[in-house]
Amino acid sequence: MSGFKNIFDQYNWDQVKESIYAKTATDVEQALHVRKRTLEDFKALLSPAALPYLGEMAQLSRQLTQQRFGNTMQLYIPLYLSNECQNICTYCGFSLDNKIRRKTLAPAEILQEVAAIKKMGYDHVLLVTGEASQTVGLDYFKQALELIRPHFASISMEVQPMDEAEYAALIPLGLHAVLVYQETYHREDYKLHHPKGRKSNFDYRLETPDRLGRAGVHKIGLGVLIGLEDWRTDSFFTALHLQYLEKTYWQTKYSLSFPRLRPCSGGLPPKVVMNDRELVQLICAYRLLDQEVELSLSTRENETFRDNIVKLGITAISAGSKTNPGGYAADTSSLEQFEISDERNAADIALMLRKQGYEPVWKDWF
Repeated sequence: MSGFKNIFDQYNWDQVKESIYAKTATDVEQALHVRKRTLEDFKALLSPAALPYLGEMAQLSRQLTQQRFGNTMQLYIPLYLSNECQNICTYCGFSLDNKIRRKTLAPAEILQEVAAIKKMGYDHVLLVTGEASQTVGLDYFKQALELIRPHFASISMEVQPMDEAEYAALIPLGLHAVLVYQETYHREDYKLHHPKGRKSNFDYRLETPDRLGRAGVHKIGLGVLIGLEDWRTDSFFTALHLQYLEKTYWQTKYSLSFPRLRPCSGGLPPKVVMNDRELVQLICAYRLLDQEVELSLSTRENETFRDNIVKLGITAISAGSKTNPGGYAADTSSLEQFEISDERNAADIALMLRKQGYEPVWKDWF
């Protein structure tokens, strides 16, 4: 069966990286002034040569975002159902080799979390688990969706990759969107950071968005974990993946996230550090390439950065997040997946947005 893997295998990581870093100021200026940008233009906008043009990129990015999304900002919140995981991942607090207290929410606990999130004003929710298919597999997700569906207009999931038939079984129960991050498109480094567990299968994870598209999921979220490998090259492959999906599954909506590696229990320091200016560059480059894609920013980033970035291309931000099971209602003793940086509650974030002229949107309606 054909899919993105066939396209991906035609590219060489080192050659792509070299071509990005070889881009010149002339390439950047050309990319800024064309009506429809190609992946070659995207390489130029990602390149070190583009940093002196950041002001112009930001202005264009803001203009294009307002044309498509208006002065609105979607707010989202993760509901962590479980921190049990069968994978060893070098960067994650849920990793199997971390000797920490594990917890999976029972039905009554799920409803307590739902009540706490509803009080904040949310009408959609992102369900998150570790990857432990024996504990939190299809049957658990079916039960969770049946419990949660009456309370929210839409439900998204960020869990272990599943088979096409499993996704198809969850759609009638209220599944609206699925986020699945490749972490890195560098095969060798992927293997280094995922030495054990089902997640160690690079190709199965790479092919997940194809299974989602065939199953008919309404929205697919993509991204990499910035810090595992060269962020510019990883971002090119993310854009390549996005363009393939948009052409192949054209009725599906898409979102991108760009989480920077954050501290966690037993975690590793970033191999590559991306500074704030470079993250702004990446956000603007994505917007200049694709005016339709949703761009989201989590509480991994600090409040000063988030306050200043909302006008430059972002369409969704998280607010009031807890990254441990039971964190909203009562139990805060189980391990967090990673440390958050912006600890303001949802009401504070909504107020910040209104002060900047934005309307907070509490459900996924784009």
